[in-house]
Amino acid sequence: MTSTVPTRTTSGAPAADRDLRRERQAWGSRRARRRIATVLLTIAGPLAILLVWEALSRSGAIDSRFWPAPTSLIPAAVELWREDDLLGDIRISLLRILGGFALGAIPAIAIGLAMGLSWPIRTLLMPVATAIYALPKIALLPLMIIAFGIGETSKLAIVALSIFFLVALNTMAGVLAIDQSYRDVARNFGASPLATFWAVALPGALPSIFTGLRLALGFALVVIVGTEFLSARQGGLGDLIWQSWQILAIRDMFVGLIIVGVLGWLLTLALDLVERVVIPWKPGSE
Repeated sequence: MTSTVPTRTTSGAPAADRDLRRERQAWGSRRARRRIATVLLTIAGPLAILLVWEALSRSGAIDSRFWPAPTSLIPAAVELWREDDLLGDIRISLLRILGGFALGAIPAIAIGLAMGLSWPIRTLLMPVATAIYALPKIALLPLMIIAFGIGETSKLAIVALSIFFLVALNTMAGVLAIDQSYRDVARNFGASPLATFWAVALPGALPSIFTGLRLALGFALVVIVGTEFLSARQGGLGDLIWQSWQILAIRDMFVGLIIVGVLGWLLTLALDLVERVVIPWKPGSE
C-alpha cells in the first residue's frame, strides 16, 4: 500500500500576480484621470467667469467704464509692471502676509494645544479668545499704530493678532476631538506631559490645525489689504487698489483686485501641498 504526500501547487501564483498588477494599473489610471479632471475643473471655473465678464462688457450689457473687459486689463497690468513697480507692491504685501502669519500662527498652535490638553488653561483663556476673536480686526489698527508706530511692525502685529485666536481655537478643537483612549494609553505607558503633547496632541490635531491655518491665511490677506487701504503711500496691493480708486483708474484697480485673488489662491495651494506632505494619511492627500 503506497501513500501519497500532498504537494503545494503554485500554478495560481502567476495569475494572482497578474491580477494584482492589473488592479494597480487600473488604480493608477483612475488616479491620473482624476488629477487631469481636477486641473481642468480648477481652470474651467475662473475661465467661465472671465468669458462671461468679457462678453457682457463687449456687448454693452454692463458699463465698460466701470467693468472693463478682462482682455483690456492686460495692457494696464503691463504698464503697472513697467512703470509703477507692480512687482514691488506684490512683494511688500506678500512679506507682510507671511511675516504676520508666522508671528501669529506658530504661538497660536502651541497655545491651542495647551488649551486642548489642560482644562485650567482652556478655562482661563477662552473668555479672552472669544472676546478678541469677535472684534473687527481692522478696528484694532489704531491701537497697533499707537503701540508700534506707523511702520511695518504695526502691520505685522495686526495680521498676527487677527489670525492668532482663529488658529488657536481650531487647534484646541482638534485636540478635544482626539479619542480619549489615545491619551489613556500614553498615560498608562508613563508618558510625560511633554511627550503627550508631541506624540498624541500634535499629530491628532494636525487636520484641524491645517484647517485653521487655511482660514487664517485668507483672513491675513483680507486684513493686510484693508490695512494698506488705511496706510496710504506705504506700498502694497491695498495701496495700489486704493490709489487707483481715488483717481478712477478702474483698470489698474481691477488689476490689483485680480492679483490679490490669484495671490490668495496660490498661497492656499502652497499650504495644501504642505498639508499633503505633513499629513499623508489624511483622506484625499494622496
